Amino acid sequence: MTTFDLGPALLFCPADRPDRYRKAADRADAVILDLEDAVAPDRKAAARDALLTEPLDPARTIVRVDAVGTPDHATDLAALARTPYRTVMVPKADERLPLDLGGLRVIALCETAAGVLAAPGLARRPGVVALMWGADDLVASLGGTSSRFPDGTYRDVARAARSAVLLAAGAAGVAAIDAVHLAIDDLDGLRDEALDAAAVGFAATACIHPSHVPVIRAAYAPPPGDVAAARALLATAQGHDGVFVHDGVMIDGPSLRHAEAVLRRARAAGRDEHSTLPTGSR
Repeated sequence: MTTFDLGPALLFCPADRPDRYRKAADRADAVILDLEDAVAPDRKAAARDALLTEPLDPARTIVRVDAVGTPDHATDLAALARTPYRTVMVPKADERLPLDLGGLRVIALCETAAGVLAAPGLARRPGVVALMWGADDLVASLGGTSSRFPDGTYRDVARAARSAVLLAAGAAGVAAIDAVHLAIDDLDGLRDEALDAAAVGFAATACIHPSHVPVIRAAYAPPPGDVAAARALLATAQGHDGVFVHDGVMIDGPSLRHAEAVLRRARAAGRDEHSTLPTGSR
């Protein structure tokens, strides 16, 4: 499985606002410097130049370039090559995604009908470390007008795309990143989506506002009771070679992997005082 350990909260920052770079980096687990949608056409050149003016930690920085086939795509990649950043997000990714992006770590953003259907192949491309999906561009590519019902929940086509991208990423052993929640003040809706994302296996959730970062982090961090239960389960498993019963529940391989995932998230959130899984956990 490809390693993707940037943390659960990935914060977009307009690339033409270098004055915001450091603040974004200080608040989030990783920053996505955006050369695409967040930058007006007449600011693209300034945004590319700004990548060099306020250097950030390359290990915690992603650069979103313009889509393949657009006039700015190649120019964005050339600008990226002058920086220390080695993780690139390619929007509207589909089968046209180049096989070689110069050794960059690639996050393929599947946000069109073609991109979602191409997700299984994209996840297996050399250099791809994660898939992300996007709801609103997807619905626009279908000729629709809204990805959500009036109550704020996703329409069925968006939910299907979300699941398809998650499954494609999981099958290929790469990470999956959940879409941004555009309603900035809807922290309850964001919390519910982030809780679900963590529960089903997304590695991170992207966001567009600093206020979303703590909500996402809290959602991905398992409660102390879940951490204690996971540790107890894995400790008990050391005395069993096959299926066994723990606290009245049948335990098998998937149950143990779920417990291991809880501890990984706890360590990432600083909620587990133990640095390793119990010896012999399966």
